[in-house]
Amino acid sequence: MPDLSRRAALAVAGAGLLGTVVSWPRLTGSDIPGRGTDALTIAILGTAQDAESRSELVRSFQAEHPDIQVRIQAIQGQDWRDFFAKILTLVAAGSPPDLVVVATEGAQLFADRLAHPLDEYVRRDAAEMADFFSDVHPALVEAFMYEGSLYQLPIDFNAANIFYNRRLFDRVGIGRPADDWTKDDFFDVSRELAGGVEGTFLSYFWTNRLFGGVVPWLYNNDTSFLTESKAPGGDWLWSQFYAGDPTAAGRGGGFRWLEPNADDPRVAESFDLLAGLVREGLASSPAQGGGNELIARFADGLIGMTPAGTYWVTGLAEGGMANEDYDVAFFPRWRSQRHQFGAAGYAMMATSQRKDQAWEWMKFCVSRPGMEIQFAEPTTTPTRRSMVDASFFATNGPEHWQVFYDTLDLFSDTAPIPAPPQQAAVETALIKNVANAVTGNTGAALATLQRDLELALRRTT
Repeated sequence: MPDLSRRAALAVAGAGLLGTVVSWPRLTGSDIPGRGTDALTIAILGTAQDAESRSELVRSFQAEHPDIQVRIQAIQGQDWRDFFAKILTLVAAGSPPDLVVVATEGAQLFADRLAHPLDEYVRRDAAEMADFFSDVHPALVEAFMYEGSLYQLPIDFNAANIFYNRRLFDRVGIGRPADDWTKDDFFDVSRELAGGVEGTFLSYFWTNRLFGGVVPWLYNNDTSFLTESKAPGGDWLWSQFYAGDPTAAGRGGGFRWLEPNADDPRVAESFDLLAGLVREGLASSPAQGGGNELIARFADGLIGMTPAGTYWVTGLAEGGMANEDYDVAFFPRWRSQRHQFGAAGYAMMATSQRKDQAWEWMKFCVSRPGMEIQFAEPTTTPTRRSMVDASFFATNGPEHWQVFYDTLDLFSDTAPIPAPPQQAAVETALIKNVANAVTGNTGAALATLQRDLELALRRTT
């Protein structure tokens, strides 16, 4: 997914005014099918231009389903938190869309309160769906399971891999990191870069957010700031579509993050590692923000390494970096080499009166033709394994583009961003305490984080 979608902070509680809602005129004008109360309304995060970019998808869908009118509703927002807040406002106002593009950050919020489960549709159309599931890693599907039911079909994802400036590595005489490089290797590389690159430079840059922040260092230390477990159920899906697939072993009815885990000694270890990087001047202090400025700084040679996904590829090309100027590697191994990822897909709203039509749209969007329309260039990683190939990265992409999907295939315990239904409050609690944990009193900050998470995870009706 694009940079915005992978790193948004949710803050659904306390949503304000609706804000700007726009729709692409060519799809919603009075002379175009799709306008009015009979249209299947699909909400996306973005601008009118983002809606327009789906024009071919809409036309292709309507060529197969001329009886289904479609309206793309682009809702502008600073990030996912804005977007989800505005969707809730539409629901409260009695004018919700039929489908919403939802990222991992909001998947359980929607499943818990807003979305309709897809189980009945998947089972009914199992023959049609078999091709999709056979081409998609089960970790991506499990990320959209909730309490035993499937709520979204994943269309794209990004894992937190290490992008590194190949020009700087070559200048200092550092080779590509091995696939099984360790955190100690990472420190060695960071020190070599710092010692060999003059001027304003950081070996490693990270930001205070869920994707690419502290979470990758928790995951590869075999821990997290929330206690992770699995809901029962889902056997109907795994046994039918993933029978005999070893990477599907142990999958269940979706992730549960029910209790805080900030007092785990390994959590403190991970924060200590980041604090050590900052103290040595090898890494940035935790900072909030998006990725546009970061891409520019990376392209300008001011940063050696940073966590990112396929969504960076097009941005780096636009920033003037040739394919050979950078490359990608797995996140380093510690106690494990588990990675984090975020994904996205369409959620069918429980309030929709057009659920059968919505399902036809979802099926088309995960079909090979539909996905080829949506992902014509590497702005994200398609969930279909067969699409992530040399031709996809022929124009723009690093030499070792295989890393993007191999992250799932080689590390089957790789998991989604921790995102319970109370995600807004949970992420706020984490972000608020990261800086103190890294640059101040780690023990006190993590004790505060533990308390804040306990409050955030309290269920409300």
